[in-house]
Amino acid sequence: MYKYDEYDQRIVDERVAQFRDQMQRYLAGRLSEDDFRPLRLQNGLYIQRYAPMLRIAIPYGQLDSRQLRKLAEISRRYDRGYGHISTRQNMQLNWPRLEDVPDILAELASVQMHCIQTSGNCIRNTTSDPYAGSQHGEIEDPRPWCEIIRQWSTFHPEFAFLPRKFKIAVNAHEHEDRAAIAVHDIGLQMHRGTDGDLRFRVLVGGGLGRTPMIGSFIHDDLPARHLLSYLEAILRVYNLHGRRDNKFKARIKILVRALTPEVFKEQVDAEYARLHEGVHTLSQAEIDRVRAYFAPPAYEEIADDPHLPAQLADDRAFRAWFQHNTHAHRRPGYRLVTLSLKRTGVAPGDISAEQMLAVADLADRYSLGRLRTTHEQNMVFADVLQRDLHELWQALRALGLATANIGTITDIICCPGGDFCSLANAKSIPIAEQIQRRIEELDIAYDLGELHLNISGCMNACGHHHIGHIGILGVDKKGAEFYQVSLGGHGGKDASLGEILGPSFGAGDMADVIEEIVQTYLDLRQDAESFLQTYRRVGIEPFKERVYATAD
Repeated sequence: MYKYDEYDQRIVDERVAQFRDQMQRYLAGRLSEDDFRPLRLQNGLYIQRYAPMLRIAIPYGQLDSRQLRKLAEISRRYDRGYGHISTRQNMQLNWPRLEDVPDILAELASVQMHCIQTSGNCIRNTTSDPYAGSQHGEIEDPRPWCEIIRQWSTFHPEFAFLPRKFKIAVNAHEHEDRAAIAVHDIGLQMHRGTDGDLRFRVLVGGGLGRTPMIGSFIHDDLPARHLLSYLEAILRVYNLHGRRDNKFKARIKILVRALTPEVFKEQVDAEYARLHEGVHTLSQAEIDRVRAYFAPPAYEEIADDPHLPAQLADDRAFRAWFQHNTHAHRRPGYRLVTLSLKRTGVAPGDISAEQMLAVADLADRYSLGRLRTTHEQNMVFADVLQRDLHELWQALRALGLATANIGTITDIICCPGGDFCSLANAKSIPIAEQIQRRIEELDIAYDLGELHLNISGCMNACGHHHIGHIGILGVDKKGAEFYQVSLGGHGGKDASLGEILGPSFGAGDMADVIEEIVQTYLDLRQDAESFLQTYRRVGIEPFKERVYATAD
């Protein structure tokens, strides 16, 4: 993973000192609320429903054990002893005191972390596949390219005050997309050209929120060395023409739709022609410099563990965890392991300080001291020896982090909702728990196969409900909390946006509604069809008829 040099550290330390002075002036009444607002947002600080919220940057989800221990220490000392993993792979603290934030930032800087550009109208954290660099099927490791984008975009003076926030995702897998590139402002798909050189397919104008859209391809074969020049061209066109008079129409997706993708591409290509072979062209030496930070670790030369089949045969619970929470590794004898932060009764994505400290120790013992956060609000150990899997599973189970549900309906993506967020129309966390408990009562999670359920408390779609196979959106009806259901969303390859089922439901009805949806799927599916395959074959009407007939 990338390590700061002396310039990186100085920049972050100077930002901490700068914000400490700004905070002191604000608390002393020498900075108005309006003047302070953009300053705090530049440092990841929000004012939420009940308390400030601080969003900590975890670049493309990469953490080491030292940093996780620091996050645990901070959450204990300055918050309520836990953190929340967001759908941009960052961590959020929901209860810091305003006056403590400069001290928190200083603590983060001591382990090469910060909150810069985690909020505000700027380029946010670039996200990627949490299995990056350790799986079969990749063109190459996408993390160096995420780092190149991070270095280019951080403190970029031209893009510090964009019309609206801006999100980029990078995917390198040939057949899967765990980065959801189609619903980002810019999505980058890596591939090899006919000459074998690395290239990018570039999507623009995707996004969720109030006006969800799938991105449009505007370049199919961009040479890797020109990546930053092309990104610069896109951002310049957006910065020039993006609307600033209406925040609901300020995202680049609105501009792309208004101009049409073809016209937008023409304008980007014209700007790119002026930038081509300029200062942003990446030299091979620079590409190699960044790649060196992500060189493969010193893997053991080892075959697959001969004892693993017997362990799987003898222990049903271990077998379920192995099947759902581990993934094939590109090296023999290793496995990728996902730590589930979706235990019923705990807010999805939350992890306590005690768990963080224990996970840091486990990362040192079993995963070379490194781990990743995921935009599905879980964590990953990327390099676990197969011979250690049973022992690791036992340790994770004792911590409550071994729920065998990754990719199932109870692996719910869920925003903090009305329990914390001042923008939310409705609570999200109790709905997630209600559904998890019902599915556990029915004991059908594994029968349903891969099924993604996403919940957002408002139209800002922080829970990515538009791309859930089943999506739930909290809405306000004359002061009461109701929930709108959509079906058929998908964030991976062949992405799609969910279709609204019909009128919304009361909070107390949601478990019944979801049960009827999944029972309809079980009745309609053919052979080994997934929920998404069945939905795409039969459409929404059979689900609508069953759900509303039951509701009536």
